[in-house]
Amino acid sequence: MKPDVLVAGKLMPHVMEKLHELYAVHEPRDGRSMSDLLKEVAPRIRAIATGSHYHVDAALIDACPKLEIVTALSVGVDSIDVGYARKKGVMVTNTPDVLNDDVANLAVALVLATTRQLVALDRYVRDGRWVEKGPPPLTRSIAGRQIGIVGLGRIGGEIAKKLEVFHPKLAYFARHERKDAPYPYYADLVELARDSAILIVMVPGGKATERLIDRRVIDALGPEGILINVSRGPVVDEPALVAALQEGRLGGAGLDVFADEPNVPAPLLMMDNVVLQPHQGSATVETRRAMGDLMLANLAAHFEGRKLPSPLF
Repeated sequence: MKPDVLVAGKLMPHVMEKLHELYAVHEPRDGRSMSDLLKEVAPRIRAIATGSHYHVDAALIDACPKLEIVTALSVGVDSIDVGYARKKGVMVTNTPDVLNDDVANLAVALVLATTRQLVALDRYVRDGRWVEKGPPPLTRSIAGRQIGIVGLGRIGGEIAKKLEVFHPKLAYFARHERKDAPYPYYADLVELARDSAILIVMVPGGKATERLIDRRVIDALGPEGILINVSRGPVVDEPALVAALQEGRLGGAGLDVFADEPNVPAPLLMMDNVVLQPHQGSATVETRRAMGDLMLANLAAHFEGRKLPSPLF
């Protein structure tokens, strides 16, 4: 008998193809709700395979009495009640490391796009303003200026390494100082923002980091400062960010994530000093395939009684 697996949220075609090959897959389709599906299959479910946006909460875990593992196709697990899963003896896995390179690449791209105003100047050329008005105002270099990184974990560390070739000063804030980090450590986030021209946010989502970047931090960054967020939308106090940009208390922003995706605050859409992306950090063919493969590897290892490649605990 194939193990019964519940699919919660949208997964990539190659993952779904392999899941159907190896397991008895259950997913809401043809307008059927998850609650109706669970009435039929919940007692048989041994695994949940989920994307990054579907909430695997205590109620869903309790609804599946034979549940053994929740495997997420993401590095962030703020949509999973990890503490409750652990209490119930349910293993949780994610897909770390395989996405580090592409997320770090996007963070660096946002730094360059905001400081050199690439999107706004693209429009400047397309609209004919170069011909009509001549060269635009000068932009800013990052060489010699401080870039603060909020969170120096796997991805934050990769961002720092990639930025080194542009010769900025690098510093970081984290819950604890990393003894192996070659950059100055700030125990005070506001102080890091005050000393930095650019602040890059790369911390996990969840209650512990919700609105970590608040008005105090934004105001410390200042009217020439730039905020880059490639972590989770709720990490930034979005209304405070919008207000600071509108009032000129913040110089610009590069945002890949938002508090209520895919809804983006309307004022941001009109700002030339803001570069927006639709949550594209890991969204390359190569990285998403690697993430899917790691999810499948975790499921296979579990049902074959082998060590899990990337367990959370």
